[in-house]
Amino acid sequence: MTDRDNVLVTAEALAAELAGPRRPVLLDVRWALGQTDGHDRYLAGHLPGAVYVDLETELAAPASPASGRHPLPVDLESSARRWGVTADRPVVAYDAVGGMSAARAWWLLRWAGLRDVRLLDGGLGAWTGPLEAGEVLPDPSDVVLTGGSMATIDADEAATYSGSLLDARAAERFRGEVEPVDPQAGHIPGALSFPTAWLLEADGTFLTTEALRERFAGVRGPVAVYCGSGVTAAHEVAALATIGVDAALYPGSWSQWSNDPTRPVATGA
Repeated sequence: MTDRDNVLVTAEALAAELAGPRRPVLLDVRWALGQTDGHDRYLAGHLPGAVYVDLETELAAPASPASGRHPLPVDLESSARRWGVTADRPVVAYDAVGGMSAARAWWLLRWAGLRDVRLLDGGLGAWTGPLEAGEVLPDPSDVVLTGGSMATIDADEAATYSGSLLDARAAERFRGEVEPVDPQAGHIPGALSFPTAWLLEADGTFLTTEALRERFAGVRGPVAVYCGSGVTAAHEVAALATIGVDAALYPGSWSQWSNDPTRPVATGA
């Protein structure tokens, strides 16, 4: 199995797995910044058997200036049990935004010790099979999760990072031209602008392995990624994993950094 196959599954391959003896647990993580209708859209139509995952309450702890807008959740295990996740079944997460929110579930479950977790490449838009409506409430599981299986860095480590620190936000936010949600505009000094949108085709699927290697060709040394609040940065960590590069995540990201008046802020390209 390739590095890419460990991270992504195509819609065709997923359909075959759903018809097989080891059916994956499906997690619907429809969320986008500023939108609150993810659950309504899930109820209207989702992959058969998929469980809805609330990013704000299940994939993050409450926001605070000290911790950022999406701190790591305090009880991921209880949520995973509600979703029906077990240690011996694969998990596939999807969304409708090219994996940019589903990657948060992918990263957290990997961080919590589960290895067979993948993203549906292209998300809901790639799925050509039937959809079902309504809520799915699986039997709760007794899965045990322990954090620490994926690397993280904190603000102090980001400030002195010796490798490539990638900023996954849009380039205009990196440059400090606009800032729609956080208290300061700009970026962490020394970071490289690397918008996660660069990693997707127009249809929301990930670039080919060869194209991703070309995109990341200039990245050197250890790699860490941040974004606004640690959500889309997980998508960039996933993209790097498809080409065999292990990257650390800065969970607090810009929402934590920009709320600390002692932290320096850089602007420009």
